[in-house]
Amino acid sequence: MRLSSLATILALGALQAVATPTQPDLAPRATPTVYLCGDSTMANRGANDGATDGWGQYFGTYSTVTVVNKAIGGRSARSYWNEGRFQEVANLVKSGDIVVIEFGHNDGGSPRSNDNGRSACPGTGTETCTSDKTGEVVYTFVFYVIQAAKLMTAKGATVILSSQTPNNLWETGTFVGGAPRFVGYQLTAQKALSSSSVTFVDHFQAVANTYQKIGNSATNALYPRDHTHTSPQGASLVAQAFTQAIYQSMNGTTSLKNYIKNPPTVY
Repeated sequence: MRLSSLATILALGALQAVATPTQPDLAPRATPTVYLCGDSTMANRGANDGATDGWGQYFGTYSTVTVVNKAIGGRSARSYWNEGRFQEVANLVKSGDIVVIEFGHNDGGSPRSNDNGRSACPGTGTETCTSDKTGEVVYTFVFYVIQAAKLMTAKGATVILSSQTPNNLWETGTFVGGAPRFVGYQLTAQKALSSSSVTFVDHFQAVANTYQKIGNSATNALYPRDHTHTSPQGASLVAQAFTQAIYQSMNGTTSLKNYIKNPPTVY
């Protein structure tokens, strides 16, 4: 090879090296966005009666994440699914985000008798019912929750199945801490999914522990309208109970634990 040709090749190589940009250092990933899916006990302004509030908007106070509250009053797992609200959240989430799913207050009743569009079919698996109003095939609470969780994890999100908040457990003047069946159904769904991306938090029990600690009068003061919806003060307390359950790994470690700041102690 002539020296002139060799020099040309070397020169071209040098130009290519200069022209190829170096890969920039990747910036650390920002904290994830947490999407909240639930009913009025989680939603902003609660029951929209001017006196109640949902716990979702208070959670950001105790965490470093960005919180997007997608909870809507009056919804059940079934109606949230049928209205496309789970799909709406799935369209927003990015890999690494976290979705909290909490239903139960509006999921009772029977689709077979005067169907209200919210009731799930009784059962914990693939049982189905037919709505006496629309002829719709209705699935179980567990089924709807599982399908919702799969939507989110397919986008790379992690999911926390959170049990419903309790009603006023001191309403009768005596503490009654028994949990509704939908609390257990959330755990059933988490176990059925058998995925490290889906965890369970017993929010019901965390709040029940708090109510037992603060007693009759203090708990009753948190329910200004009915036995389900809390005052803003109550909503904040319910958010604190959720935060403490996450921070203390009450039901095992969740994807939210590393984002808790100034963890409260309410039970």
